Amino acid sequence: MEPRFNLLASPTAAKVVKRFYGTSLALEDSTLPKALRELVELRVGQLNGCGFCVDIHTKEAAAAGESALRLHLVAAWRHSTVFTEAERAALALAEEGTLLGDRGVSDETWAEVRRHFDDEQIGALVCVVALINASTRMNVIVHNPGGSYEPGMFDTLTS
Repeated sequence: MEPRFNLLASPTAAKVVKRFYGTSLALEDSTLPKALRELVELRVGQLNGCGFCVDIHTKEAAAAGESALRLHLVAAWRHSTVFTEAERAALALAEEGTLLGDRGVSDETWAEVRRHFDDEQIGALVCVVALINASTRMNVIVHNPGGSYEPGMFDTLTS
């Protein structure tokens, strides 16, 4: 698959993408663990069919210490024994926040999120889900393929 369009080659889109990425860097200061953020982003990438995002967040999660087993089981987290209750709550929120449809996020899922995370972490989790959904949509629209990402390659994007 060849990309349809290079967002960074368009002056306006490049400004937006760079600012968008810069905004996501604020999550590095949150108390929500990086490995969990990466699992949530990976799951949203899977749900939205974004090979580029799956590539990025699989490799970033591995760099953050996630095991190959857990990474392979993210797509089937409900039928796996390797995720904690807190991780399950975060993954459920990621799914329901991605597949909003007519239902939105259920009260049951929200109660589980409230049970496992404090307000700072919930705020970060909501932002992670929203930002990765926007990112996956941009990448799917322009057909950015997965496979070539190297951890840290976007570190210069904000400069």
